[in-house]
Amino acid sequence: MLDKFKIGHYTDAVNGTGVSVFLAEEGATGGCSVRGAAPATRETDLLNPLKSVQLINAVVLSGGSAFGLEAASGVQQYLFERGKGYNAGKYRVPIVVGASIYDLEYLNFAYPDKSAGYTAALGAIPSNFERGAIGGAAGATVSKLCGAEAAVKTELGIQTYAMNGLEIAVFSVVNALGDIVENGKIIAGAISPDGEPVGMKRILTLSSVEPKYANTTITCILTNAILNKNEANILADLAHDGYAESISPAHTMFDGDAVFVMASGEKSVEFNTMTALIPTLTAKAVRASVSKNAEHIQAHVNPLLYSFFKQAFKHNKR
Repeated sequence: MLDKFKIGHYTDAVNGTGVSVFLAEEGATGGCSVRGAAPATRETDLLNPLKSVQLINAVVLSGGSAFGLEAASGVQQYLFERGKGYNAGKYRVPIVVGASIYDLEYLNFAYPDKSAGYTAALGAIPSNFERGAIGGAAGATVSKLCGAEAAVKTELGIQTYAMNGLEIAVFSVVNALGDIVENGKIIAGAISPDGEPVGMKRILTLSSVEPKYANTTITCILTNAILNKNEANILADLAHDGYAESISPAHTMFDGDAVFVMASGEKSVEFNTMTALIPTLTAKAVRASVSKNAEHIQAHVNPLLYSFFKQAFKHNKR
């Protein structure tokens, strides 16, 4: 499935960070959409349909906040050594785009550097749908307003689709401020001392608590569909509907949410089919980041902190 792409990961389990790499060595049509107010991104302007470069060679999703953007340089080196990239004249310049999550406070201060990116690219293989707290998701958590001790650990969320020759795979690193929800119900989030979900949206709505941790959900969507840059950007934008469906609240001022699309251009497909599929597949990928991790989808809030929230709730109800 999606044999034109290679996927690789580097995981620093000791420090709780890492990097995931999605390679299209011969190039893929790229698109992106950044809706978060606090993003850490690389080369996203190049994916604007008005810009001249048409193909990209890699998407890099990493931990380490802005420090982790360095990992993309290792991926670029890997591609350069193999003669891949945009023909700029005497040299080929690999086009590598990406984004990072803030995981610096998950275990220890650390970030995936250039060598980590190179290692992930070197180990990349086709049809790599390995799951777990790996790569860019090594330090990812959600439901963070009640502090790190009540945050819920996530894994790399993956959702695939194949029908009538069309192939799609969605990979999400879910590091959101909010809870993970399905049909309006919290399926992964901080739990109060009485055993009920606290609700990050409820806290933001009814109290004046300011988030302490930076957050971001970043996604790479791979497909074999024939797309132009404008269409790839539209799909990246529509994927945020999947965020809104599966994360509550989504796209806050403290999230750096971003989506990338890579299309290898092998299968002709009605574009409206893609627009209908992408939001749902993205929502499923987000939920998959916790659905395989059932023993960790609840984290309990400190009773004293919860008491503070309860008083805030009562005050705002009067």
